[in-house]
Amino acid sequence: MTGAPASSRAWRCHAFGDYHDLVLESVPLAAPAAGEVVVAVRAFAPGFPDMLMVQGLYQLKPPLPFTPCAEFAGEVVACGDDVAHLGVGDRVMGSVRYGAAATHVVAQAAHCLPLPPAFDWAEGAAFHVAYRTAWVGLVVRGGLAAGETVLVHGAGGGVGLAAVDLARHLGARVIAMASSEEKLAVARAHGADHVLAYGDGRFREQVKALTDGRGADVVYDPVGGDVFDESTHCIAPFGRLLVIGFAGGRIPAVKVNHVLIKQYAVVGVRAGEHGRVDPAGGAAVTRALGELAASGAVRPHVCARLPFEALREAYDRIAARAVIGRIVVEV
Repeated sequence: MTGAPASSRAWRCHAFGDYHDLVLESVPLAAPAAGEVVVAVRAFAPGFPDMLMVQGLYQLKPPLPFTPCAEFAGEVVACGDDVAHLGVGDRVMGSVRYGAAATHVVAQAAHCLPLPPAFDWAEGAAFHVAYRTAWVGLVVRGGLAAGETVLVHGAGGGVGLAAVDLARHLGARVIAMASSEEKLAVARAHGADHVLAYGDGRFREQVKALTDGRGADVVYDPVGGDVFDESTHCIAPFGRLLVIGFAGGRIPAVKVNHVLIKQYAVVGVRAGEHGRVDPAGGAAVTRALGELAASGAVRPHVCARLPFEALREAYDRIAARAVIGRIVVEV
């Protein structure tokens, strides 16, 4: 059944490179296939991976032209066959691999969650990817247990702040690291027990002092580079060093003799790919995230809300490392 318009207004990338070359265009809107819904987008959340995708620097390179951005919140306006848990008029938040920077998006119904009454559109748009990454990293891949210590890098960013929020909810002791006092203040407000600034980049002794010399049981690292290298010197025996991404630019190398001697694990985390490789596991994560959001136990931090025409400005702020939590574009 369809009640969707025939076209959508969307941001389009016609060539990989400068995101300032993105243009707004009217594009045909496909009818939903089986298992799909069409959502009238009320807000979407640009992220660092989306920016890399436009620049041609991400591992996924969509066929050109394409519409960027992965996360959205809005109202269902049409449903394809075999969609039982959603109906027209439902308020949802969800994700696609790309295509959310538009007035309408076609998405898998299985990748949409009910928007909690306590969330506004912007918070809904900022939830799905960051908290899925945190859940897959900390729970599925990291096996974080209550009482353990987790060191969260990039704690002022979207995925880092979600990890602080989730780890606190899971009963872990949280050490949050970020590059400014403003970012650390937000991390503390989201439940971090201790906050540390990067300063000269030598943080191993501070982490050891906070853990009675043992080190962190879990390290959540979306930064890479020198941060990863230093983290190997303050991880606990049998710890798990979670590789989330490389926002710092340099992809580090692992000294496997050091891994052997200290007996820690280096664990790759790709939250979206986890569900594609293990559909049942991905569905379980989706259910857990729905329950988590509905419980009110966590809440995304939205630092700015921009109008639909300001996507390029949003990327400017992301590139300048000026975003705390998430920045959201409202439609």
